[in-house]
Amino acid sequence: MRETGNIIVDLSFKFALDIIVFAETLERERKYIVANQLLKSGTSIGANVREAQNGESKQDFIHKLKIAAKEADETEYWLLLCENSENYPFSPQLLEDIKIIQKIINKIIGTAKSK
Repeated sequence: MRETGNIIVDLSFKFALDIIVFAETLERERKYIVANQLLKSGTSIGANVREAQNGESKQDFIHKLKIAAKEADETEYWLLLCENSENYPFSPQLLEDIKIIQKIINKIIGTAKSK
């Protein structure tokens, strides 16, 4: 993976790669619905973060990051379901990573709004 030097771009991309691997684990366990939902929301975070980097305005930048924040919240939800469901694989590292990503995105949004 080639790093960009932008912490949230790099973290969200690495997270998406890790989510792909975890979704494949869920699929091997025949947990298709959760795998699909987690794959969609977990990879969407980075896509929206990347899109925000080329926002047409500050408001567009904030809007794209808010979408990324919503996708991060949804991803956390699916990971918590895995953690609390019987017979589901779970990755404590992914849950820790998503919480870090959420904090960074929310901090960026707050900073962008205050400028």
